[in-house]
Amino acid sequence: MEAHTPPLFLRGPSPFVRLLFFGVLSLVLMVFDARFGYVEPLREGLLWFSYPLQRVAALPGSVFNAVSDFFVSQSRLQQDNSTLRRERLRDAEQLLTLEALRAENRNLRALLGAREPIASQSLVASIAYVGRDAFSRKVIIDKGSQAGILAGHPVIDTGGVIGQVTRVHPLLAEVTLIIDKDQAIPVRVMRNGLRGVAFGTGDGSTIELRYMAMNADIAVGDLLVTSGIDSVFPAGLPVATVGRIDRDAALQFARVLCTPTGEPGNNREVLIVATEVPDLAPYPAEDGTAPRAGRSGRRGRGR
Repeated sequence: MEAHTPPLFLRGPSPFVRLLFFGVLSLVLMVFDARFGYVEPLREGLLWFSYPLQRVAALPGSVFNAVSDFFVSQSRLQQDNSTLRRERLRDAEQLLTLEALRAENRNLRALLGAREPIASQSLVASIAYVGRDAFSRKVIIDKGSQAGILAGHPVIDTGGVIGQVTRVHPLLAEVTLIIDKDQAIPVRVMRNGLRGVAFGTGDGSTIELRYMAMNADIAVGDLLVTSGIDSVFPAGLPVATVGRIDRDAALQFARVLCTPTGEPGNNREVLIVATEVPDLAPYPAEDGTAPRAGRSGRRGRGR
């Protein structure tokens, strides 16, 4: 048999050809994912396989936090306990009268024939990690579709609304914070009921109440709460307080900057509000003769 001497160096495609190939492949995958969503099943499968690795990678930090929490000083615990006891005594009157006010509210609604408010359930979740996109304000929580979370569910903390679920996976969910530049939420001024829409500014600390007239009755310090007109956010949840108002005659609208009442970027545990949207009447046609179909009970994304 004739022996062939192997070449000294095995040469494949050049680095430039490899870069060009993988660059074109990446563009094709991004286009197909954005237009047709063909890559979504692949993403779901990768998340299933990478979830254990993510938990293992986060294990050292979890162990460190658990050890730190375990060695909290006794004096700190006693101080927190006394603070909670004082707060409980301060809120005792409101807690005792809450049930009576709810019963009175139900009776008044029954007399007036008004629709009952949107029913909701709550689910506590922990923030697993922060989104990797430096130009967006998103966090990932450790609950997903298996826990009953759906896209559009509001997310709150002890201060008020901090965001909204925008993407759901089986074991994880993505929450877009209200300070994100692409997030919007319908609000009203608590003092006089003036309605508007608050948009995130993307700076990480403020939101903006846009399209407000120059002579709008709004002042610094006003509390903004959810209006509930989108049937997604329950009405009356605190959102932000007005911090600054710029009324420039050269502009068409006033510039209203607000500070969120919650802490969108400083939470470890959040509360998911799973609202049950009721069946609403169809949206009427513009000529008033026939209703428009397809609008009953649709869940929006609060944008």
